[in-house]
Amino acid sequence: MMEFSYTEQDLEGLQRIIVLGGPTGVGKTELSLRLAERLNAEIVSVDSLQVYRHLDIGTDKVSQRARERVPHHLIDVVDPDEEFNAADFRRLAGRAIEEIAERGKVPLLVGGTGLYVRLLVHGLFDAPEPSEELREKYRRQAEEQGREFLHRRLRQVDPDLAQKVHPNDLVRVTRGLEIYDQTGKPLSVHQREHRFSRPNYHALKIVLIRPREELYERINRRVEEMVERGLEEEYCRLVEMGYGRNLKPMQSLGYRQMGDHVFDEVPIEEAVDEIKRQTRRYAKQQISWFRGEPQTHWAMAPVLVGGEVPEEVLRDLEGFVVGEKPELEWAKVDPYNVQR
Repeated sequence: MMEFSYTEQDLEGLQRIIVLGGPTGVGKTELSLRLAERLNAEIVSVDSLQVYRHLDIGTDKVSQRARERVPHHLIDVVDPDEEFNAADFRRLAGRAIEEIAERGKVPLLVGGTGLYVRLLVHGLFDAPEPSEELREKYRRQAEEQGREFLHRRLRQVDPDLAQKVHPNDLVRVTRGLEIYDQTGKPLSVHQREHRFSRPNYHALKIVLIRPREELYERINRRVEEMVERGLEEEYCRLVEMGYGRNLKPMQSLGYRQMGDHVFDEVPIEEAVDEIKRQTRRYAKQQISWFRGEPQTHWAMAPVLVGGEVPEEVLRDLEGFVVGEKPELEWAKVDPYNVQR
């Protein structure tokens, strides 16, 4: 587990935000809407695909009715052929949080892209700009002497990073070498030192979880509902709009399999089964990521009782917003036991 060493003094004066995370299909949406209404909050989507316009069914975006019910941010901000990365998210989410706070409301971040949460809250160390000259040198060395040659050099200058990176992962290998050549210090050392820096926000991170079989049943059912709602038709409409199947969002989960069906004549039943399988796999990866996220509290979904947020949950979250330390007795689930 990645650890960040923060004291109460480090967190003093920082904007307080609530993060509601968890794997796909666990039940974040309805809880987030209920929480937003009770806490006078606005929702910031933490989803790497819901930022794209026109990708609605396959990303399971909240309905327009839900967005009228509670203001949402970072949904439908770029077209499918536009670039969007973690740095863009951090910038836009930071702006949204600031504006929400200025309106006297609570920033509630909701989604399953754990990397975005980490970068927003903890940031990145101030890395030097990429060097095209160095990268060209590494490319030539990889072509002339092989990728293993670069990985051996990485083992010499940054053994901790080299242990985590496969020799064929040329992007990460060359980035590690580039940082070392530019700063004289290994990337892994920069990252360790960054863990002791001041965070950007005082975040209360709640992650929802369900027993594995229950979660997988919900995922399978949701995929079937997406197909019934017109996932194939949505994919074809995107293609007709001029968005090619090799674009990053068109290669995402659900859309890639629809492309295999439409262009490669993979039977629809096989495509749907593959979406289910890959979505279950993705949910497992999300859970693993959040297990490694520091200062995280786990709660058993759905949390709602009779469609309402329990008073102990509201009491803790409202207390956190105004500066109190929450008890969180309802958010002390062991994710390892639940997922056995």
